[in-house]
Amino acid sequence: MKAHLLLILALLVAASAAFACGCTGTTADTPAVSDTTKPELLVYCGAGMREPMDEIAMTFTNETGIPINFVFGGSNTLLTQMELTEMGDVYMPGATAYFDAAREKGLVEEEHLTVYHVPIIAVPKGNPAGITCLEDMAKPGVRVALGENPGTAIGQLTDKLLEKNDLLADVEKNLVTRSGTVNELLVYLSMGQADVGIIWEDLYVPEKMDIIYIPNTNNLVKVVPIGVLTSSEHKPEAEQFIAFVISDEGKEIFTRHGFVTYPSETYADVKP
Repeated sequence: MKAHLLLILALLVAASAAFACGCTGTTADTPAVSDTTKPELLVYCGAGMREPMDEIAMTFTNETGIPINFVFGGSNTLLTQMELTEMGDVYMPGATAYFDAAREKGLVEEEHLTVYHVPIIAVPKGNPAGITCLEDMAKPGVRVALGENPGTAIGQLTDKLLEKNDLLADVEKNLVTRSGTVNELLVYLSMGQADVGIIWEDLYVPEKMDIIYIPNTNNLVKVVPIGVLTSSEHKPEAEQFIAFVISDEGKEIFTRHGFVTYPSETYADVKP
């Protein structure tokens, strides 16, 4: 009988120990409840920077876990959206003029300079109209495609560029379209719906078009800015993203996509 009682007691002790270990293990294996979700950033970006910025965002997200959502479009259209919605984290227009306008409206904070936007003359592959210079855009019968002004950075700059060379009035007589984004210009030119247009150098597609460089003395090169929106609810993360964009890693991505990064000796005389 005594041996029987000792056996029962031993079994109860063992069961109690196993239960205690089980409870301890369950507690240790259950992670503490905490909010580790990274905030998503909303970035308003000029359409001309889409390809490098998509790659930059993907790399940044892989390294940090912070998701990036883009709104791509004409720089002025983006400015209007930012003003109406009062939402978003980062603004990256195609030229500093739009950033200056955003600053005047109290929409942005500090400006950081990223890359140069260099205008070039673009024509359909084979150059059927025989375009060789800016002046040829004013010849009778030449079909010209330009970006909207003030809707797009390329459109606003093109008008100033043509004014600088006393060509705007004559070139406007040959207009067949004013495109809402620079990417629409690429479609017109690559499909031969226009004989000539002015685009950013980094968007040149060798398989579908030819280009003519504009001499620096006649050209108007711009610098692309980026900055945090005053409406941002995630400013530390927004600043982290901008730091990545202007880092050596970000610049390497821009270079692969045909951009000249800021600053550059080639455009040392260009003022933002």
